[in-house]
Amino acid sequence: MKLRLRTRLVVAFVIITVIPLILIFAVVLGLGNYQMKAFRKAYNLTEQVDLLSGNSLQIFNRLTGAELREISQVLENDPQKISDPDYLNMLNERLMSKYAYMIVRKGEELVFDGNSHITQGLYKQLPKFEEIDSTIEGAIYLDGETQHLLKQIDFLYPDKAKGSLFVVSNVDGLLPEIKVMMGEMLMAIILIIIFTDATLVMWVYRSVVSPLGRLQVATKNIRDGNLDFALEVENDDEIGQLCQDFEEMRIRLKESAEEKIQYDKENKELISNISHDLKTPITAIKGYVEGIMDGVASSPEKLDRYIRTIYNKANDMDKLIDELTFYSKIDTNKIPYTFSKINVAGYFRDCVDEVGLEMEARNIELGYFNYVDEDVSVIADAEQMRRVINNIVSNSVKYMDKKNGIINIRIKDVGDFIQVEIEDNGRGIPAKDLPNIFDRFYRTDSSRNSSQGGSGIGLSIVKKIIEDHGGRIWATSKAGIGTEIHFVLRKYQEVIQE
Repeated sequence: MKLRLRTRLVVAFVIITVIPLILIFAVVLGLGNYQMKAFRKAYNLTEQVDLLSGNSLQIFNRLTGAELREISQVLENDPQKISDPDYLNMLNERLMSKYAYMIVRKGEELVFDGNSHITQGLYKQLPKFEEIDSTIEGAIYLDGETQHLLKQIDFLYPDKAKGSLFVVSNVDGLLPEIKVMMGEMLMAIILIIIFTDATLVMWVYRSVVSPLGRLQVATKNIRDGNLDFALEVENDDEIGQLCQDFEEMRIRLKESAEEKIQYDKENKELISNISHDLKTPITAIKGYVEGIMDGVASSPEKLDRYIRTIYNKANDMDKLIDELTFYSKIDTNKIPYTFSKINVAGYFRDCVDEVGLEMEARNIELGYFNYVDEDVSVIADAEQMRRVINNIVSNSVKYMDKKNGIINIRIKDVGDFIQVEIEDNGRGIPAKDLPNIFDRFYRTDSSRNSSQGGSGIGLSIVKKIIEDHGGRIWATSKAGIGTEIHFVLRKYQEVIQE
């Protein structure tokens, strides 16, 4: 059963207070009953004795009850026996075993003293003949340096002399049996407290200290830069929730660290790609400029061809720098969109006309097929959508391996969307690479020859722009036949107010 921390504290309070009290009460009651039965059996008592009441006078009074009854019978049946020293010694030994002794007085003369050391201080306090109740139940309490319980039985000797027999019990302290019982109870109470405290400590340790210890270890791991571990969460209480939050923090830190590593890797790859792709046109430009300077371009036609080549290489560099600038805006989510209502047929016709000039220069046949009505519109950023078309077409040109290249652009109406398809007859994309072509820096041509350059971020830019427009993009391809890039944009739906 899972308990909240507040509930655990309440349970801990019950364990440390109520349960020990119940156990102590049960132990005291059980041990008291056991000791009482043992005490009565040891001293052959018939009356009930409450050892826990603290009434030691009652206990001492009852201890000597059997001897007092025997003395009464002897005085009634054979008073001469009281004058027998052997009998008196035997009776006194029995009383000594019950923490009492006997004194016998004849007239004013002390004829028997069972404990002369104590009697010397009590002799003057002994009551006179028939001064107190001499029945078995009667007793007086003598107070002095020590406390004594005194029982007196008066009788007449055979010679008619007055006699008194005293049974004296020292009640200055507790009975040894009571002391033993108190010691046992104290030990039981200590054991109960230790047991309950140990149980509570183990429970608290497992439910509180143990997860805190794991949390401390986890904190040290993070401090040392180690995020490759898992913090197990066993409970659903406040500490368990803290551990769960800590584990989620660790996971996010690990993801952030992995993203940073990937980001650094991509940046290094981007720098490498840009360096390579800038170096290639710069080298070509330098070569053609040196040719012009050295007079290699001796004819106007050759000079014109050199200048056009330099211009084209400069354009390639400009596109590359433009891609890099746009890529930095993607990472900071600061792409400057200016959305407006765009007529689909007219917009894509202009895009094709613009791209067509370059395709003609590269001897690539460009086809345009519009299957949407002239009044169909979309809400889009005209400049960024032009970037989409240019990047996809440039990618097709980059991987064109046919002598007679063909690129077809088709615009279709698919219900609430318009679908744009850009098809080429290039070398195609292997099936294993197709799902990754929109990832940053992904290249199917890992060898990176100079004829197939680029930063590797063109299609990732396309995907970002299309998704920011609320659309979707995907690709189909067959190796050796060609590739088709598809993307959809939601139509503009004019709201008619009644």
